[in-house]
Amino acid sequence: MLDAIVEDRYGAATSSNSLFGPITVPPLPHIGTTIEESESPTYCVIVSKNQVSYCVGIIDMVNSTKLAATMGMKKMSAYYQTFLNLTAKIIGEFGGRVIKNIGDCLLFYFPSTVKVDLIEIKRCFDCALALCESHSLICAQLAKDGLPCVDYRISLDYGPVIPMKSNNSKTIDMIGPAVNMCSKINRCAAPNGIVIGGDLYEIGRQISWCILQEVKGYSVGFKQSYPVYRLLRTK
Repeated sequence: MLDAIVEDRYGAATSSNSLFGPITVPPLPHIGTTIEESESPTYCVIVSKNQVSYCVGIIDMVNSTKLAATMGMKKMSAYYQTFLNLTAKIIGEFGGRVIKNIGDCLLFYFPSTVKVDLIEIKRCFDCALALCESHSLICAQLAKDGLPCVDYRISLDYGPVIPMKSNNSKTIDMIGPAVNMCSKINRCAAPNGIVIGGDLYEIGRQISWCILQEVKGYSVGFKQSYPVYRLLRTK
């Protein structure tokens, strides 16, 4: 799906995939330059012309800024690294793919959900529950390094997104309603809990082994509310 960047005879890079509109970006860096030198001073993005739908997720650390302020730089680095790497590994075990970390949270999606399939949505739910149920294991790993336990919130939603990438990155990024709502409803989750948006609920409510409890709606303005549900495993 991603655009193939090719250099033209003048050294500029252009889009060669129909998913992305034609765009000229700054020349690619020459091999041997440092990171600072290789970064183009001009940020430029290639945005796909086509919309696709995925299940997207966000896992966000709770009060990490406050905790990190009490650590030295070395411990703070280990604290974030341990959390982000362990949770990314769990996400990958369920077919999820991390798009990027945004500060102390991870944005991820499930490529196999491009077509609505109840089995694949179940995997998304399994992933979120595995992340939630790994809380004690993550904290145990942090404790081995003399670091405090971490709490986090997990949110999932399903809906349209537009793939994109920048001239300074080789990885896909996404924008769109599903990403926006997933980010906004994350705060509705309890620490070490999971919430899903209303669009994902309409698909996932057919799954019998889990419990979906409406917690509250997220205000989207104009006196409208987007329903939000807590995801729990049946006992």
